[in-house]
Amino acid sequence: MKTVTILDVPFAALAFNEALDLLETYLYENRNHIVVTPNPEGVMLTLRNPVFAQAIADADLRLADGTGIVLAARYKKTPLPERVRGLDVTYALFERLSQKRKTTAYFLGAAPGVAQRAKTNIEKRFPGLSVVGQHHGYFTPGDETEEKVLSEINDTQPDILLVCTGMPRAEIWAAAHRDLPVRITLCVGGTMDVMAGNVRLAPKCWRALGLEWLYRLITQPKRARRMLDIPRFIFAVSGGK
Repeated sequence: MKTVTILDVPFAALAFNEALDLLETYLYENRNHIVVTPNPEGVMLTLRNPVFAQAIADADLRLADGTGIVLAARYKKTPLPERVRGLDVTYALFERLSQKRKTTAYFLGAAPGVAQRAKTNIEKRFPGLSVVGQHHGYFTPGDETEEKVLSEINDTQPDILLVCTGMPRAEIWAAAHRDLPVRITLCVGGTMDVMAGNVRLAPKCWRALGLEWLYRLITQPKRARRMLDIPRFIFAVSGGK
C-alpha cells in the first residue's frame, strides 16, 4: 500500500471508497486490524508522546482524518487522494455491511449512558448491525471496570470494536489489546458522541471550506488548548519557515 509521510507518520494514500473496500476485506481475515485516524493534533502528539507514536506506527491502517493532513501532503508535493474522516468511514462501513451481512459491534467510550444511546440510534439506522455490548470510557487500565470490558469483548467476539476514549488513550489502549478476538478496532475520536446525538456536526459549508476545526472551537471552547497544535503543525510542516 502506498503511503504519504507527514512528520514521520505514514498515511495510507487511499481515496474514501478504497479505504472502505479495504476495511471490508479486514472482516474476512481472522485477526484484529487496528485502524487509527490521526489529525494534525494527533501528528503533533506523536512528537511528544513516544508510546502514542509507537501505537500509531504499529496500527494496520492510518487514515488522514483532517483537512490539514491533506493540505500538508499537497504542500510536500506528495498529495493524498482525499480526506478520509473516521466518523464518515465508520458510518459508511456500517451502511455497507448492513446491506450485505449481519455484523456485530461493541461500543467503548464516552461518558456513562452515551454508548447506550449510540447503540439505540445506530441499530435503528442500520438494521443489519447488532451492537452486542457497550460501555463508557471511564476506567483505568488494570481496574475492575476494564476487566469487565475485556471479558465482555472476549465473550461476544464482535466483528468491529469502536473505541472512542479520546486521543491518545484510545490508540494506546487498542495497541495494548491487539489480541482481542475482533476483526477491526476503529479508534475514531468523538464518533460515539455524534452517534448518540450529543455533538452536532459542523454545517456542510463549513466542512467544504475545511473550517470544521473552527466550528468545533466555537462550539466547544474547552478544545482551545488542543487547537494550539494546529499552528504548531503548520510551522513544523513548513520546516519552520
